[in-house]
Amino acid sequence: MSDTLPQFSSEVCARLRDAFRAARYDADGVVGVLGAQAHAALGRGEPEPARRASRDAGALGVLIRLFLLGDTEPTDAVRTALDPLALDDALGTGLVRPGDGDGLRAGFDVRPHGDEDTSWWVVSDLDPDQAGGPVSPDHVLGVGHASLSLVRATSRRPVGSVLDLGTGNGVQALHAGRHAGKITATDTSARALRLAEATFALNELDVELLRGEWFAPVARRRFDRIVCNPPFVVGPPRVDYVYRDSGLSGDDASALLVRQLPGFLTDGGTGHLLASWLHVRGEDWADRVGRWLPAGTDAWFVQRDIADPALYVGTWLRDGGIDPRSAEGRAKSGAWLDWFAEHDVEGVGFGFVTLRRTDEAPTVVCEDLRHAYDDPLGEEAAAWLDRVAWLRHHADDLLDATYRVPDTVALERVDAPGDDGWTTTVRRLHRGDGPGWTHELDELTATLLAGCRGALPMADLLELLAAAHGEDAATLRDAARPLVAELVRHGMLEVCR
Repeated sequence: MSDTLPQFSSEVCARLRDAFRAARYDADGVVGVLGAQAHAALGRGEPEPARRASRDAGALGVLIRLFLLGDTEPTDAVRTALDPLALDDALGTGLVRPGDGDGLRAGFDVRPHGDEDTSWWVVSDLDPDQAGGPVSPDHVLGVGHASLSLVRATSRRPVGSVLDLGTGNGVQALHAGRHAGKITATDTSARALRLAEATFALNELDVELLRGEWFAPVARRRFDRIVCNPPFVVGPPRVDYVYRDSGLSGDDASALLVRQLPGFLTDGGTGHLLASWLHVRGEDWADRVGRWLPAGTDAWFVQRDIADPALYVGTWLRDGGIDPRSAEGRAKSGAWLDWFAEHDVEGVGFGFVTLRRTDEAPTVVCEDLRHAYDDPLGEEAAAWLDRVAWLRHHADDLLDATYRVPDTVALERVDAPGDDGWTTTVRRLHRGDGPGWTHELDELTATLLAGCRGALPMADLLELLAAAHGEDAATLRDAARPLVAELVRHGMLEVCR
């Protein structure tokens, strides 16, 4: 563990915030100086274009090179860029540290992070490249792809209270501040709580901070929404890095969260989390995660990727700054792969879990959505829960409702050549927004959906279809019920009345 805990006083954070604002060191200011191409290159880990673009940017350029590129900057330039924060205070907090020669380097990663409407600053530890070697076990990770994916997968509908479980650098709580009346953030790491506290102080966000493992700090409390980016790396029960390793075996950390989280939700409250699950030989992954759920929980499991065990191990070794070719890397990868083999693990699934506490018969759906799509999943998850609730309350009169096919849904046809010309072999309903769901249809179903324009109830459309095609109306109604339910759940049929 790190020898000392960082301490950013409220006064230091206030002066640092003033310095950042004066220099326009925010999300828009950085992109404005770097330009789209250099900013994209920086995101790919290619700093030189950003270094060149920031040369004549004054104090903002100094801050970009100092905190985003990890460069050593002249002491006088750093002093000027951080004003009104005194350089002695910046050194005392560890914000900057001696670099090469007479210059100074960043001691922490402090970078702008924004969405469409707001820019914040997030404080974390330096990554392995900037730190100059493997990170410490209590390393506090910056805003990575997993954090951003959870941000995009979380509903932003207004609520009274939010719990950010395992807050890390605090980025989930920052976004929660836009739609929550009160925010509580927990972490098992004292270092993470100190840096999250600095993040919140920099951004003038009032957050209740509690230390402890899992749900222990909030025992007997309930929240309207819980978000969690947990230590979800699966494998042997060990802890190399607190931010990613739970100390539990296999996917037990994800199982623990799914089992316990609903008990800390208010009635109708929701949970949004990242999770990993093992793909074990002879076992369906949906059956595995379904067994984790407590009673009275709506659940939507979305599998976004499946990693081969060898690729998985190599990726996480590099994440900690360990070369898989080194002696340490070979030893760790060998033990990890042995564990996978002993437990018949064929792959590691990763994705999002949306949960809702309900006192009615729950709906549980596991879906494989590994194809590419651009829309954030958060609003879709909230809408999915709305549609699930509507379907639950209208199971008996599902066909009495009137529906329309949204404008974002299209029917795709695949035609193959034949002796009599082109013949349609595939009819596929495709939703162009959200997760981009698709459903293959037969010709009769395509004809039925063509009539779904919000004018007639589904039962009437089925009667007309049966008469026009010489089909039995009762048989069509029985076949239509599960199809209509699935299309409603996927937002490919909208309820009009």
